[in-house]
Parts: sequence; C-alpha cells; structure tokens
Amino acid sequence: MNMTDPYVKQNIENGVATIEFFHPAHNSLPGDILAKLAQTITDAGTNDEIKVIVLKSGRDRTFCAGASFKELININDAEAGRIFFSGFANVINAMRKCPKFIIGRVQGKTVGGGVGLASAVDYCMASKFASIKLSELNVGIGPFVVGPAVERKLGLSGMSQIAIDADSFYDAEWARSKGLYMKVFETNEELDKEVIAFANHLCTYNPEAMAEMKKAFWTGTEDWDNLLAERAVISGRLVLSEFTKETLKRFA
Repeated sequence: MNMTDPYVKQNIENGVATIEFFHPAHNSLPGDILAKLAQTITDAGTNDEIKVIVLKSGRDRTFCAGASFKELININDAEAGRIFFSGFANVINAMRKCPKFIIGRVQGKTVGGGVGLASAVDYCMASKFASIKLSELNVGIGPFVVGPAVERKLGLSGMSQIAIDADSFYDAEWARSKGLYMKVFETNEELDKEVIAFANHLCTYNPEAMAEMKKAFWTGTEDWDNLLAERAVISGRLVLSEFTKETLKRFA
C-alpha cells in the first residue's frame, strides 16, 4: 500500500479494537471510506473478541475534514446526492447501534461530518489542537445528517451556534465545556496514553452491563434510521442548488 492511499483498518489487542481511517486530503470522507467505516464498526459490534472500540484517524494533524469536496463537486442528480450523504448517516447509525462502547480519539481539527463522528462516539478525548467547525452552510448545504448527533452532545444551543457561525473554528476547550470532549490533552502522546489506558480499563468491566448502558444512553434515537435518511435527501437536493454548485467551483 502506498503511504498516501486512503484506508480503513482495524487492529485488535487485548479486547480493544482500534479502527483507523485515513485519506490524504486531510482525512476527508469519500463514499467508499464511509461504507468501509460503517461496515467495520458493525462487524466489530458482533465480534466477541472485542470489548471496546477506539475510533481514530491517521497522521498527526487533521482528525477529519468532513465530506469529500471532490465527490461533492461531481454530484449531478438528487439520487447521487442522497446516496453520498447516506454514507454519513450509515456510519452514525452503525456507531449508535454498535453494542460496544466507542471511544473517540480526536488529535486535530475536525470539520463538518468529522464533528458528526466525534459526536457519535460514546466517550471522546482530544488534544488541544482539536478545534471544531460546522462549515456546511458555507457551501450552501447545512449539517442536516450529522445535526442530530451533534445536537445530542452539544445541545440545540451549541449545535445551532456553530452551524450558523459556519466560518469559525471553536477551540477544544469550548467543545469540552459543551460536553463533546471529556478530556483535552496538551500533546498527542498524552492523548494516546490516556485513550489506551482508559480502553484497557473498560475491558475489565462486564460486557453485558456496558451493552445495556449503551442502549440506555441512546434511548430516544430509535427513529434515526428514518430521520438521517430524510436528512440525506435534503442535503442531496441542496448540493444541486445553483448557489452550492457555484461555491463548490471556487473550492475546485
């Protein structure tokens, strides 16, 4: 594999599955990576060898740049748009339904769909460089698919603040104060040390108890299969708007 090839990979050690995704364009998420991520999380949920999951991205800088601009630019009909945005819906729903606790490791800036991933984990730790931005309004769309997950963590006030102020990054301490991050670390080394220690400690608990707790934590989201699918249709329609097409041309 070339050093710059995109991937989703999983490593299992002492009951901890580390699922890592990477894309050379700042860990953006094209459709094939989203599909692999959803499937890997789903499979990990049914693997008895795995007690806890750690979700992370490759390299040291950006955690996730969100949707792939290359793919957004090439969407030319509503069905293609729906399918693309359904990729984010499928990952969030896979995380929601997975009976294992998922720990997020956010080492750097995260944008758009990446904020959705960070919001859909069960316990998230970050470095001080992990500022967040919901930039979708900038390109004429809106954080429709990831919105429910972000709102569940930040509350409606926090989510709407960053969704409307789509030009601004909000720093890691702001995200921690709103409940997105549990802990923020000075360095990635400290972050990694704490994530692994915490994951290993969780492996000493009763898996049945953790599965029941996870179900309880996600009570009230049972309609998300339908809700996020409906939201994907909205985003798929908006990506075809004249405003969005013109804006994406500038990014291209």
